[in-house]
Amino acid sequence: MKALLLKQGLLPYLKGKELQLKAVEVVKSGLADMILITLQHPPVYTIGRAGGYENLLVPLEELKKIAEVHEVERGGNITFHGPGQIVAYPVVNLNKWEKDVHAFVDRLEEVVIRLLADYGVMAGRKPNYTGVWVGDEKICAIGIAVRRWVTWHGIAFNVNTDLTYFGRIFPCGIKEFGVTSLEKLGVREDLEKVRERLNGKFEEVFGVRFEEIDQNRLESMAGGLEK
Repeated sequence: MKALLLKQGLLPYLKGKELQLKAVEVVKSGLADMILITLQHPPVYTIGRAGGYENLLVPLEELKKIAEVHEVERGGNITFHGPGQIVAYPVVNLNKWEKDVHAFVDRLEEVVIRLLADYGVMAGRKPNYTGVWVGDEKICAIGIAVRRWVTWHGIAFNVNTDLTYFGRIFPCGIKEFGVTSLEKLGVREDLEKVRERLNGKFEEVFGVRFEEIDQNRLESMAGGLEK
C-alpha cells in the first residue's frame, strides 16, 4: 500500500477542503492508496448532510461573529473545529481495504481508542452514536464522505480545545451527552506529540507505513493529473 502523510499547521477550513479534494484526485488516480492530512482549523462550525441549524443555541449571526460557518458534504450534523483540536482527513481508497463504510468508521474509532489507551484513558464506542467516547462525553467526532469508494472528511480529536464553543450548539445534534478533551481529563500533552502518536496509530490500524510529503508535492501530483 502506498500511504502518504501531509502535516499542516493552523489552516483555514476552505484551504483544508481544497487540499482534501486534491488528495481525492491523487488517490482516485492510483498514485496513492491513502493520504492522511492532519491539521488544525481556526474556529469554524461545520454543518453536515444531516442538518444542524436546528441545533443552534444562539442566533446564526451571533455564531458567525466568533467563527466561520460552512455547510459540508460529510455525514452527520453540526460540530465545531478550532485550535487545540487535531483534525485528521484520511483520504482512502476502500477498494484496497474493505468496501465497507461501517468497517472504515470502526477503524477510525479504533485509531483514537488506541491513542487514548497510551495516555491511560479508557475510551470506547457508544451504541447508536459514531465517534469515540469517555463515559458519556465525546472526545472525538467522526464524519466522512465517500465518492466511488474514496473517502474524505474524517475525525476531530479534542486535545486542549476551548470547549466553550460547543456550548453554543448541540454537538452532532446530541442533547443528552457532552464533550471532553485530553486536557479536561487531566492529560496535559503537547499537541504535536499527540499528533505524532495519532499518525502512528493510523499506521497500526491500517497496516501502512507513511511517506511524509509537503503541500507542494501533493499539489504537484494533483496538477500532473490535470494536464
